[in-house]
Amino acid sequence: MKRNTTAYKSKQFLMFAGPALILFCMVIIVPFIYGLFLTFTSWDGVSADKPFVGFANYVSAFKDAYFWSAVARTILYSAFAVVLVNVVAFLLAYMVTSGVKGQNFFRAGFFIPNLIGGIVLGYVWKFVFNRAFVAIGDKLTGGSTPSLLSTTGGAMFCLILVSVWQYAGYMMLIYVAGFMSVSDTLKEAAMIDGCTASQAMRNVTIPLMRTSFTTCIFLSITRCFVVYDVNLSLTRGEPFFSSVMAAMHVYNKAFTYKDYGTGQAEALILFIICAIIGILQVYFSKKGEVEA
Repeated sequence: MKRNTTAYKSKQFLMFAGPALILFCMVIIVPFIYGLFLTFTSWDGVSADKPFVGFANYVSAFKDAYFWSAVARTILYSAFAVVLVNVVAFLLAYMVTSGVKGQNFFRAGFFIPNLIGGIVLGYVWKFVFNRAFVAIGDKLTGGSTPSLLSTTGGAMFCLILVSVWQYAGYMMLIYVAGFMSVSDTLKEAAMIDGCTASQAMRNVTIPLMRTSFTTCIFLSITRCFVVYDVNLSLTRGEPFFSSVMAAMHVYNKAFTYKDYGTGQAEALILFIICAIIGILQVYFSKKGEVEA
């Protein structure tokens, strides 16, 4: 009987989860293993030969100053973008759950930027920065106003601004769920005990929303660390390669410069860095949830 039950459950698992498991292996696991193999070769991405070179690609990756500059730039960009995305998303979520008139319309409106593809989004904002803002600046100053994308600091600022505009609406929905999960009874009890609205928010609502903060920060970090589409369409790494993020550098190394082995090695290093930061963030966030 136990064998029949086990066989029945196995058949059910294969029937419902089998296709998804096969697709996951074919799309994620197999390419990852194959990519790991390519890090030990000097493949140029085109030829049929894949000469084995051992750890030479990893040595080249660690010696690649441009790669580490791109990683440092990505960390700086992610630090600002993650903080701003979550601050804006939290404020938007608070606004659309406070009973404001038309809050469902605002929820949909704030979420729409996340539905726009990064390539399209980058080109739209590139037009705004290069044409609209420049025209407004010319009218206000009466002279010639340079585009923000033409300066080193301005290009990074534009990338952060567009990322906040794109991701904040998605994170807002997670914070909305967090706000709605906090019982009104607890808020009312805090107010009866003499708490002000800000004290109730700080001591009751926010501690009970730690799961939402953990999720949003993790998603923000992982998205920002692998940003490529907006980076490509908005700045293309310019001016003077000052806005090249790590993902763009890896892509250029593998596909533009035909150094696929080193590109794969750098991609693996970037994955490990992103995984370590993400795991540490989740660990400390979950630790805070337990303590709360």
